[in-house]
Amino acid sequence: MKIGERLRRLRLQRNLTQEEMADRCELTKGFISQVERDLASPSIATLTDMLECLGSDLKSFFSEADKDEKIVFEPADMFEKNDEETLRGSVLWLVPSAQKNSMEPILLSIGPGGESQEFPPHEGEEFGYVLSGAIVLYNGDQKLKVHTGGSFCLHPTAPHRIKNPGKRPAKLLWVSTPPSF
Repeated sequence: MKIGERLRRLRLQRNLTQEEMADRCELTKGFISQVERDLASPSIATLTDMLECLGSDLKSFFSEADKDEKIVFEPADMFEKNDEETLRGSVLWLVPSAQKNSMEPILLSIGPGGESQEFPPHEGEEFGYVLSGAIVLYNGDQKLKVHTGGSFCLHPTAPHRIKNPGKRPAKLLWVSTPPSF
């Protein structure tokens, strides 16, 4: 097994440069480069530190679970949470364990008068596509109406939320990175 290639893949999945990883692990960029090219072998303690910086551990790293990673999901795999208080609808997580991924796709059903929680500004992006009904996207001081078939994409630099001011339910596909629900 070539651990360098797997470490590189894991680092890239986390969107880290070799320099950023070196800083986090208190190693040199040159050493990270050599390990990734299998020109140097880290000690078990150093490898453990490197994996910890990448959000993994020895057991996960050396398991062959990656090969069996599920790609297609059936409705039975998905998780739905009803929220009759604020949303007056539900959140359906389309990909189980999406929090470990870079993005989180959900199907949001918002009843008349329902709204999402307010999200603070953060790094990343959010995308929404209105499948039915209409919503209002509040982004800082902006109030933007999005109808069936419309979409939005934002880099959340201000507090933001979604509301259904109408008399009909609204349904939208919402994808955020990093995961926020």
